Amino acid sequence: MSYRLLVMDIDGTLTNSEKKITQKTKSLLERIQQQGITVALASGRPTPGIKTVADELELSRYGGFVLSYNGAKIIDCRSNKAVYNSVLPRELLPEIYNFAVEHKLGIVTYENAGAVSGNGVDKYIELEAGINGLQIKEVDNFVRYVDFDVNKCLMTADGDYLAAIEPVMKEKYGDRLSIFRSEPYFLEVMPQGIDKANSLKHLLKHLNLTKDEMICCGDGFNDLSMIQFAGLGVAMENAQQCVKDSADFITLSNDNDGVAYVIEKFILS
Repeated sequence: MSYRLLVMDIDGTLTNSEKKITQKTKSLLERIQQQGITVALASGRPTPGIKTVADELELSRYGGFVLSYNGAKIIDCRSNKAVYNSVLPRELLPEIYNFAVEHKLGIVTYENAGAVSGNGVDKYIELEAGINGLQIKEVDNFVRYVDFDVNKCLMTADGDYLAAIEPVMKEKYGDRLSIFRSEPYFLEVMPQGIDKANSLKHLLKHLNLTKDEMICCGDGFNDLSMIQFAGLGVAMENAQQCVKDSADFITLSNDNDGVAYVIEKFILS
C-alpha cells in the first residue's frame, strides 16, 4: 500500500517525555513532506497549543493540517483557514458548568490564546496551560463570560475520580455530547459525534483520499477512534493497553523515535 497521509497525535506520540521532537523524527518528517506525503497533527490540544509544533515541522510550507480540540476543528496550515469547525451547543454550557461544580471538577474552555477557568485552578489546569503555552483567566461567572462559540470544555480531576465520573456524565449527556478521557486526569466534553476519526473523514474528503492511504499514530484513549479507523493504525509502545490491543502495528515508544520507525518501515521502505 502506498500511504499518502500521516496523522500523528502529539503528546506521548510525536514528542518524547521532554515534550520535544527528536532531530531524527523531524528530519524524516521533512523528507516525506518533500516527497509529497501530507502530514497532519491530531490532538486534544487547542489550536494555539499546536501552532509551535506545526511551525517546527513547517506544515505551512508543505501544506499540512492541524486537527485541534480532538478533531472539532481542522486548519489548513498553508492558508491558515478552517476547513471544518464544530462547536458545543451554547444552550448546554450552563448544564456542563453546573455538572463540574456539582462534582467538584475543574473546568476550562478556550479563548484566543488563553484558557478560561470557571471553577478554580487545579494542578491539571496548570498542566494544560503549561503544555499549550496558554494564560489562565479565572472568571467569576463562567456561563455569563463564555458568550462565544467554543469547540470543547475540559474537565479535570484525579484520574481515579474521573474514571468514576466519566460514565455518570455519559449517562446524562451521551445523547447530546461526546465525552471521553484523553488522559486519566482530562475529561473532554465535545460536540456530539466528534472524535479524531470523525474529523479525519472530513479531511480525507477534502484531500480526495481514502482511509487505506492513511497511517494514524497515537498513544491515548482519544487516539483509539482514529487508530481503529485508519488504513494502518499504529500504537506507540507506551500507549494505553486498549490502544495497543486495537492497533494494526505497535511501534517503538515516543522516547525511542517510534514515529521515525513507522516512517522508515511503512513509507520509505
